[in-house]
Amino acid sequence: MTKNVLEIEYERYESLNELSVEDRELAEAAVKAVSGAYAPYSKFNVGAAVRLSDGQIITGANQENAAYPSGLCAERTAMFYANANNPDKSMVSIAIAAVKDGQLCGRPATPCGQCRQVMAEYQTKGGVPMTILLVGADYILKFARVESVLPFIFDSL
Repeated sequence: MTKNVLEIEYERYESLNELSVEDRELAEAAVKAVSGAYAPYSKFNVGAAVRLSDGQIITGANQENAAYPSGLCAERTAMFYANANNPDKSMVSIAIAAVKDGQLCGRPATPCGQCRQVMAEYQTKGGVPMTILLVGADYILKFARVESVLPFIFDSL
């Protein structure tokens, strides 16, 4: 038996102003996308913004449904729309932001396991690392690729 250690590298920014212009634009698009959320049950509104390889930004927001789990997370809403309408373009980055009680959450919200797996699928399909920005009011986290938030990615082998 061997014992191994998994290390995850990421960057932490204290404000949007510390981000590159491109990352700030994506983060702001995610925050704005929150307004499209339909979350009457959880009252937890999430927005996501995906940047495609041509620079285009596609947004999505979480959509809940009384027949749980028929709703869909913001991340998958954005990624599915992006791929359905731009199947020949890679997704190079995604930003996620969440609002509770009308305020951007202090700590960044993290994507669920299903969303992480979908990110992995599109990163593999696109052939380029997908960076991930988790946007909070208190700080922003940036991951260089999906493996940083989903080690041991499932694939079809």
